[in-house]
Amino acid sequence: MTASRVLVLNSGSSSVKYQLLDMRDSGRLASGLVERIGEQSSRLRHTPLATGGESRERSEPIADHDAALKAVAEELAKDGLGLDSPELAAIGHRVVHGGKHFTEPTVIDDAVLAEIERLIPVAPLHNPANLTGIRTATALRPDLPQVAVFDTAFHTTMPEAAARYAIDVETADAHRVRRYGFHGTSHAYVSRATAKLLGRTPEEVNVIVLHLGNGASASAVERGRCVDTSMGLTPLEGLVMGTRSGDMDPAVIFHLARVGGMSIDEIDTLLNKKSGLVGLCGDNDMREIRRRIDEGDERAKLAFDIYIHRLRKYIGAYYAVLGHVDAVAFTAGVGENAAPVREAAIAGLGALGLAVDEELNAVRGDEPRLISPAGARVAVAVVPTDEELEIATQTYALVKR
Repeated sequence: MTASRVLVLNSGSSSVKYQLLDMRDSGRLASGLVERIGEQSSRLRHTPLATGGESRERSEPIADHDAALKAVAEELAKDGLGLDSPELAAIGHRVVHGGKHFTEPTVIDDAVLAEIERLIPVAPLHNPANLTGIRTATALRPDLPQVAVFDTAFHTTMPEAAARYAIDVETADAHRVRRYGFHGTSHAYVSRATAKLLGRTPEEVNVIVLHLGNGASASAVERGRCVDTSMGLTPLEGLVMGTRSGDMDPAVIFHLARVGGMSIDEIDTLLNKKSGLVGLCGDNDMREIRRRIDEGDERAKLAFDIYIHRLRKYIGAYYAVLGHVDAVAFTAGVGENAAPVREAAIAGLGALGLAVDEELNAVRGDEPRLISPAGARVAVAVVPTDEELEIATQTYALVKR
């Protein structure tokens, strides 16, 4: 039997998310999460999807990523899905930052590892954890292809006019300062799924993708290729997010340092962890913000209005970038579940051919669906993202070649 399984690993600084998929039918065999790695209160939650069994939990100290992946392997083995299985074709790793160099999924070797390591200064929170996961998985299965799928890869098709910042070119090049974009696996998956929903190929449609979770980003996808995206050198730029500020006058940083006496690290923490919705109203859960608005909370309403204002600006900007838009697709936790966000973001954009049907928008579901009125000039869609499937699909296609 040809090996058809792919294990997808998403290694964070203190966690490992995983899914095991069978690429013959894209079916999920198992999934799970190891969290609080390195603490006494570590926990592993494993769900054997292939057998329909109940989830299992282990609460025990897990010292490091090596111990975490060994624990994952033990849980998979209990279901007959161990890492030693001859049916395992490859392990696919989510890597957040691939810079300009990595434009597609890549089989990992020493040179690839070295380049991911060189990119740590522009992804200090993510790339080190991704490297740890790769090295641990390689040690467990050195004979197996390890594939890196980069968050930034989908956005490497942006033209220089979109990717360059207007600063001194030599300084920018010396320090790799440019707009890279993130959430690329989600934007790639959702843009293709949106085309399929419309009964067309990706090469036939222009789509604005709105990935709205705790982290949020927008992209302009022209005939299957990203031509602009809202995140930049780091995931801080762009939309208002759960705890990140998004777009802001860079001089605010100088002002806070000179007048506020704040250090660079303090400003970094402020903009990445204490801004966005949580900075505006104390909550980064859209459900809680909407509840507070319903109770007349003005601070929550202002936070929501600022969030929507920025979102509408990007929809309009990317409409201009694309010239012609076939669909706007909402995805990720907020995009898929918060009907008031979708309604408010599209309200008043009828001149652009955009509208939301109130009844369709209120429907909840796990499948891609249209929420625009019948006959609308531009489709508005809700498309659940599936980054794990995207990583597995890219990984399997590469190892088959």
